[in-house]
Order: sequence, then C-alpha cells, then structure tokens
Amino acid sequence: MLVSWKWLNELVEIKKTPEEVADLLTMSGIEVEGITSMSLDSKNLKVGLLEEVNKHPQADKLLICRVDIGGGEKRTIITGAANVAVGQKVPVALPGAVLTGGKKIEQAILRGVVSEGMLCSAEELGIDVDKIPVEQRKGIYIFPTTVSAGDDVVKVLNLDDVVLELELTPNRADCLGMLNIAREVAALTGGNLHLPVVKGSQEGQECARMTRVDIEAADLCKRYVARLIKDIQIVPSPLWLQQRLMAVGVRPINNVVDVTNYVMMETGQPLHAFDYDRLQGKRIVVRKARENEELVSLDGQLRKLVPEMLVIADAEKPVAIAGVMGGLETEVTTATKIILLEAASFHGASVRRTSRALGLRSEASLRFEKTVDIEQVRLTADRVVQLLAQIGAGTPVEGCVDCYPVQEEKQPIKLRVKKVNQVLGTALLPEIMEEILKALQIKVVEKNQEGWLLLPPSYRRDLEYEVDLIEEIARLYDYDKISTTMPEGVTSQGMRTAEQKLRYKMRKTMVAQGLFEVINYSFINLQQLDSLGIPNGDPLRETITIQNPLSEEQGMMRTTLLPGLLATVQRNLNKRNKNLKFFELGKVYFADGFPAKKKLPTEKWMLAAVSTGEKVKSWAYEAEKYDFYYLKGVVENLLEGLGYTVDELVFQAVDDLPGLHPGRTALIKVKGKKIGVLGEVHPLVLEKYEIEQKLAMFNFEVESLWAEEVVQKALVVPITKFPAVTRDLAIIVSEEVETGAVDELIRKQGGAWLQEVSLFDLYRGQQIQEGYKSLAFSLTWQAPDKTLTDEEVNSLHQKIEAALQQEFRADLRH
Repeated sequence: MLVSWKWLNELVEIKKTPEEVADLLTMSGIEVEGITSMSLDSKNLKVGLLEEVNKHPQADKLLICRVDIGGGEKRTIITGAANVAVGQKVPVALPGAVLTGGKKIEQAILRGVVSEGMLCSAEELGIDVDKIPVEQRKGIYIFPTTVSAGDDVVKVLNLDDVVLELELTPNRADCLGMLNIAREVAALTGGNLHLPVVKGSQEGQECARMTRVDIEAADLCKRYVARLIKDIQIVPSPLWLQQRLMAVGVRPINNVVDVTNYVMMETGQPLHAFDYDRLQGKRIVVRKARENEELVSLDGQLRKLVPEMLVIADAEKPVAIAGVMGGLETEVTTATKIILLEAASFHGASVRRTSRALGLRSEASLRFEKTVDIEQVRLTADRVVQLLAQIGAGTPVEGCVDCYPVQEEKQPIKLRVKKVNQVLGTALLPEIMEEILKALQIKVVEKNQEGWLLLPPSYRRDLEYEVDLIEEIARLYDYDKISTTMPEGVTSQGMRTAEQKLRYKMRKTMVAQGLFEVINYSFINLQQLDSLGIPNGDPLRETITIQNPLSEEQGMMRTTLLPGLLATVQRNLNKRNKNLKFFELGKVYFADGFPAKKKLPTEKWMLAAVSTGEKVKSWAYEAEKYDFYYLKGVVENLLEGLGYTVDELVFQAVDDLPGLHPGRTALIKVKGKKIGVLGEVHPLVLEKYEIEQKLAMFNFEVESLWAEEVVQKALVVPITKFPAVTRDLAIIVSEEVETGAVDELIRKQGGAWLQEVSLFDLYRGQQIQEGYKSLAFSLTWQAPDKTLTDEEVNSLHQKIEAALQQEFRADLRH
C-alpha cells in the first residue's frame, strides 16, 4: 500500500516528519517498508506558455520557441521535440535547475541561437511514464489549460510529495484505505482528523424507479448498493486527481474510472461503473455463474465461467465477475450517457478462488479478498457520486438501491482491566486504557468495576476478542514502555504419557527385531478397499470423505494401514528389493456417524506389519523365510516385551477374514480378548497390487492393549537352585484339532511346576492314519523350592495324557 504524504496531511493534522510517522507506524505493527521522495529544484522549474514556435534556420529537426514563463518574463528555448505547438503550456527548466538523474540545466548556444533553458519531458521530470496517458509518454509533457504560466512545476505535478510504502499484515486490511491510515496516525500522534464530509443518499426515489437489484447468492454477496449518474461526459480527470492517483501507484484513465479508483484508495472499498443503457432489463442480478457461460472481460480476454464463480448479471447474461473485473460489453465509453455505480460486499474466499482460477489479480480483488467494511458500502457510493458532480462529470440521480438482506449485528466485547495488566505485565490505570480506546474510536457500550463492554468501529473487522483489544492497548501505549519480564507460573517436568510410552516401546521393540518403520499418507480411495476384498457393510467401509482431496487417489481417510503397506512393498519390489520387513504405527479414522450425528469421527491407533522374502543364508546362520511363522514370532516377542506371559497369548485359527488366505490366518488374543489379526495376504489381493511372492501381515489395535492394562511392570524372578526335569509327550490327533488348543490344555493341566511347553515335531505320513497328525512336545518341569521326584512328575504327566485323551481323543505314541 502506497501512502501519499500530502494526501495524508489533508486528512489528519501532522506535526511530525515522514520519518517520525513511519517509525511510529512501524512500532505499532504497521510496517513502513520504504520512503520515496523527489529531489527536484522547484525554484527553476516553471510552467511556460508557448507564444511562438518557429523552425531553426540552421537545423531541420530543431524548433525555436518563445515561451512566457509568467510575470511578463519571456525566454527563447530551442527544442527537438515534434509535439510542441503555439498555445500549449509546458514545463520549462531554467538555467540552474537540476532534473532527475542529476542533470543540470545551463544556457547554451545551438547552431548560433542562444537557448535559455529546456522544455522537459515527463521522464526528465521523474514522472513514472507507465502511469500517464500514452500520448504524454513521448516528447514534451503538455499541461492542461487550467494551469497558469509561471506556476511552480513541482507544485503543479505534485513532485514534492513523499510516498510511504506500507507492508500490511493480513489482519490490517482496513489500512488499504487512506481514511483508515489517517485514523491510525491520528490515534498515534493525537492529531485532529479532517475527513471528507459526504452527503448521504436516501433509499428509493428516482434511482429505484430506474433500476433494480436482486441478490440470488446471499451467502456470497451480503450487500449491494447501486447509484445512477446521468449526463455523463468522459474527459481526462483534473490534474490534481491524476497526480494523487499516480502518487499511490494508480494510472489515470478518465474522469469516471479515476474517481472510482480514487475513492477505492481513499476508503478501501472497490467500486465499478456500468454503462446503464447496455444493461438488459436495466437491472442487476447477483448470482452464481451457470454452466457454459462466458464473459469477455475489460482486458479483452474471453473468460470461461464455472458455477462456483459469483457474477454480476443483467436480465440475460453476466456483465462482470464479482469483485474481480468488469465486462467489456458494459464498459463506460465516450458514448456512455448514464452510468450505474456498484458498491458491494462480496465473500472474500469466493473472490480469492475466482481470482486465482482466472489468473486475474487487481487492487479491487485484493481488498475484497480481505473483506471490506460492509457498513460503509453506501457511503462510498455516495462519495463517488459527490466527486463526479464536483468535477462536472455528470448529474446524480436522486436516491439509491441498497440491497442488504441480512444486516450484521456485532456483539460487544468484554474487556477487563485486570486481564489487560495480567497479559501485558503492566499496571496501567483504567483512565489510560480508556483514552487509548477513545483514540481508536472504539465505542464504550457499558462501563463497570471490572472494565468495559466495547464495540469496535465497523472498519476494524480484526477486533473480535478481548485479546485483540489488549493488543490495541499495547500498540498505542508503546511496546517500548512495557518492561521485559520473565514468564511466571508453576512448571512441570515434561514426560511422555503412559500411552506415549506404550507406543514408544512398541517402536523400539519392532526395530530391535529388524523391521523398518514406514510412514504412509492417511488418505486412501475406495478402489484400495475393493482390492482388499472388503465387503459392503464392513466397518472398514465407514470412511470419511475429504472435501478438498489432493487427488482422486487420496479422497478419503484410511480405515486400515494395509493399503499403504502393500503399496510400499510394491514400490520396493519394483526396485528389486525382494526381502522386506516393514511396520507402521499410525492412526485410522472411522466416520462413526459423522457428520450426520454432529459428532467427531473416531480415531484409533493401529500397529501393522508386513513381511515377504527371506533372510539370506550366510556362514553364521541358515536361511529364514519371512512368512506367517516369522511374524508370529515377532508378535510374541513384542507382546512379551510389553509384559505378557506366554499363557496369556493365543493364536486362534480363522478362515473367513476378507483379504486374507483361508487356513493361514489367526486371531491374536490376549487374556481371551481379540486384539488383532495375523495371516497371509490372499493371492487375489496380491495380484491386484502386482506382488508376485507370498506376503504375511499382522495388525492390532494399540488402544485395546492400553484398555486392558496389559502393559505390566517386569517382575524379577529369582533363579531356582533346583534342577529341571524334561519329558517328551507324543500324541496322534485328528487334523481338525488345532495345535494351539493342545498347547493350551497341556499348560492348563500342568500347573505351576510346568515351566515350558515346546512343539518340536509335527509329522504326517507312514504309520499315521490319513486325516491325522502326530504332535511331539517337550515339557520342562521345575519347582522353586525343591527337587521334583519321578513320582510327582509322572503323576502330572499322566494327568495331562488323560485330559488329552478325553478332550481330543488323542492316542499316545511311545
């Protein structure tokens, strides 16, 4: 945002230098990034009237000009510019003048004729040529007829102005208008404000009879004001208006456009003018674009519109892109007789999306994106009408159309004196606080012993909470006056929670077993659930759809970690990494009625792992397949490290889990409760992921472990000095009998002296009836307080044999 120092001085009384004001603004949170000033010698730059223009007798391309520089003084000046003519008023640099770039003007003799100065171009005067009409960019700069010979060029062209460049933060969009910058300076310096007085219009009257406004998209346009101006005359703007616009970085175009831009820079409210006679139905409709609608914008480009874009339309078609750019068809031209002036409040996010989609960014869209002061919309329209009438550009039509469907009702903010001092670490008196609030034009609705109920001005839309008002008090009181203090309060030692400790221990145990941790995106798509064979109605289908996904492949939150792990395996296999062991510890997400039941989705921590390939044989160890039994060992080691005993862990065979191989899948149970699944991934699933080798997996809910409080402290058990007794037990059972069930029964019947049960042989073949299998276990017995006798061990052994015969009809092998 560029701020003209001269313009600012007209709006507020300032007794400080630009540098001092810049420092005040910066220290109050409105950073002044730079200060630009001109350095022309105003004593020797005059406006001159060309009385005679004759060809140089000794040079075809030179002209001898007789120039009246005021006060009856006349000079002869030679120029090579071809655009000069008698009666023009031009800038004259007399001997001694110093132009832009340090060029010093002296009297010179050109082909025998004395030249007493120089006629100047815009560039030589330091004017930004991009901000002036094309015809003024080359040759001598021509003044309008309203200036007088002898006038100071620097004063006329505003070349002695100083420009402050502000770097505004997003919350201070109010400072995108000169009036609010003046209010800020007044609050900081105590200077009196001299804001323009605007005569307000009344709703209805002749204007309402000539046009109508309908807002069909009330969520994207909260207010729309239309005013009419007739007898329009399109001419260049007065010089003061052009110079003021150029000072703040805006190129003058014509009187109507310049006035709308001037008021935008003054108030921060963008405006737009339509050619009233080109509006079909002589009405305005604020609506969303329709399918396949197009608009040729003011820059001559054909813009394809989509239904998400807000447009300004007449009775038939779009005539402008709301908050971004007007349409070429309703552009104000020299043929325009009546204009319809628009002042509105559009939804900031909608304008931003449209602006980005079309690649159009302007001063207007910048302000709409940050939200304008909705309460001042009609006043800014009235200000434009007032200025147009003032410069003779047209005649106002009485009244206005103000479509304001739902008026805003701002709630007062409670501000407590104690809270202010507590947050700032100060001891400010209430009187000082109230003085600052008054300077900021914050209205006191109610005052009590605790503090105040306050209503911020409508243009300060960033003031919403008590802390915002506290910040305002700190800004104006001066941060340098607030002493530096150390934070106070009761501190506590930082440590992990019990759940964090559980997850940390899981990670360490998995890594210690040689698995690599991976972290995948939390987003999946329906095709991945289809690939896993998850049926409709399964809880894993209770997904949460993402409103703005990064891509179609990431359109919903994951309900299982398996798709990400399988994709990681696939990528590694494609790179010829065949032997893989991965795990992931992360969250899954279930809709659980969201959003229909108006409650948040359910999040669960899960641990999952996959393995495929083998541990390659070496001189130190044999080859080991990364299969079902490998991961079974990983699970056992993990849970044992978390405090389980072998007796509490059971793997129960299951055949009907989607995505897993029947007969090679088991439920993981702890203390009789299911916590997860271990199994081999179904070949059809592997085929869809283009994985051509067997792959095992497991997953379980971390929270189920925490809920069961299975994480126990490790117990120190003394080593007994009494010897152990080992016995083998071989039985023949039906194929239908699960080995795990046999193991569980042996442990149950063995009692406290049975320390270890190990399956060391599984045999099918000769001497074993078809449909049966031979299981051989090694049983280790040991007592902590005595040496066991053969009779005691035999008794327990026989008890186990009897139980196996009764439960599983087992035959003993001797």
